[in-house]
Amino acid sequence: MLSPISSYLYYHFMSRDQAITLYQPMLHAIAYNIVRCKADAEDIVQETFLKWLSLGPKKVEDTRAYLIRAVRNNCLNHINTLRHKKEELLNQHTIAEIIGRFKETSFAHLDLDAELAKAMKILHAKLEPLERAVYLLKEVFDFDYEALQDTFDKKKDHCRQLFCRAKKKLSEETAKLNFELPDKSTLLETFRKACDFGNAAELVQELKKDVSDAASKKSE
Repeated sequence: MLSPISSYLYYHFMSRDQAITLYQPMLHAIAYNIVRCKADAEDIVQETFLKWLSLGPKKVEDTRAYLIRAVRNNCLNHINTLRHKKEELLNQHTIAEIIGRFKETSFAHLDLDAELAKAMKILHAKLEPLERAVYLLKEVFDFDYEALQDTFDKKKDHCRQLFCRAKKKLSEETAKLNFELPDKSTLLETFRKACDFGNAAELVQELKKDVSDAASKKSE
């Protein structure tokens, strides 16, 4: 164990590489406890270190205290920025706007369940299963028409028509819709997973199942 004098000398005169090695785990833990997102926490700590390294070595008297304070402030600024974006999203009224904004911003660790559930209910109320599948995969995950053709075994022109038809239906008035519709929680959950992890494979299977189930009901 270091004596008080040795501790003072070590913590005040250690190299910057030593400081990063020593404080990085602690700063990651602090950031994660605030933002609750590992990727965001890592980015915030990285940005904090870069800002600190840009300062002259004599400008920060207490490195540990500076880094902790800076990480906390950066986390709070990050949360406030996300909150403002969330408020902007919740002011949108159409499914196209909701999906478009969701696609551009990571809200994985914010409570958007109510708004996304509403968006899914609009999709279920207004679109047929195949229209819904084509719309989600093209609009949110940038599937091209060739990929849609392979996924649903439908010609590209047909997929293009389905997408245009879906956009037209979604642009119509939604105020009179009944939002007490059953919650399609499985689709909502797979949709969120696909957005969070950037992998739509599970969502594709869920959408194909919806299309297959709808076709089976029609043939009964």
